[in-house]
Amino acid sequence: MPDDPVMLITGASTGIGAATARLTADAGYRLVLASRSEERLRGVADDLGGGGSRVLAQPCDVSVWEDQVALVDNALERFGRIDVAFANAGFGAKRGFLEETPEHWRAMVDTNVLGAAYTIRAVLPHFRERDSGHFLLTSSVAGRRALPGSLYSATKWAVCGMGEALRQEVAATAIKVTLIEPGMVDTPFFDDPPSGALRAEDIARTVIFALSQPAHVDVNEILVRPINQPL
Repeated sequence: MPDDPVMLITGASTGIGAATARLTADAGYRLVLASRSEERLRGVADDLGGGGSRVLAQPCDVSVWEDQVALVDNALERFGRIDVAFANAGFGAKRGFLEETPEHWRAMVDTNVLGAAYTIRAVLPHFRERDSGHFLLTSSVAGRRALPGSLYSATKWAVCGMGEALRQEVAATAIKVTLIEPGMVDTPFFDDPPSGALRAEDIARTVIFALSQPAHVDVNEILVRPINQPL
């Protein structure tokens, strides 16, 4: 239906992004799905009925500003509105400041930090024009405490700071901001599947919880760990 809400999700081809796409589609959202992996992205869109009038799947490198502008422009051309923007794209690195390459570090920082900021910048004018909208940003439990030798952790501290800075900027409006902070999740983030981890669907349900609150409630942070994760 033309009045159904529209949700934009970056990093939508796997893991938390794909699980969130499935649950929000079931909840009645029309979807704008973005990922660098076009093949995997098409697979998620096919699972949701092949796109049609309810799903726009578009390859996008979130670290490239022009890609994000094109994503938002195409979303507004297709659906006429965006109600939710989920800045979820990101990836990690081995712990240790002598691990990985400087090129890997740069790509991670550009994706995890600058990519989230670009999503905010690309969508915020539309939200301000409507005086409504909901930003969700994927941070991590690693954004709440330092991890030894983890530059990834530093990027997630940045996302937590970004989310709070954005919340303060839009506090006089009806725009909401929610930080999603998962503990260990069994997603393609890990080379070897961890035991006792959360599933991507568990995090997707926290997104649904944040989105389902009444207009006067803004859930600012959701920190969720598997039951046996000590830190």
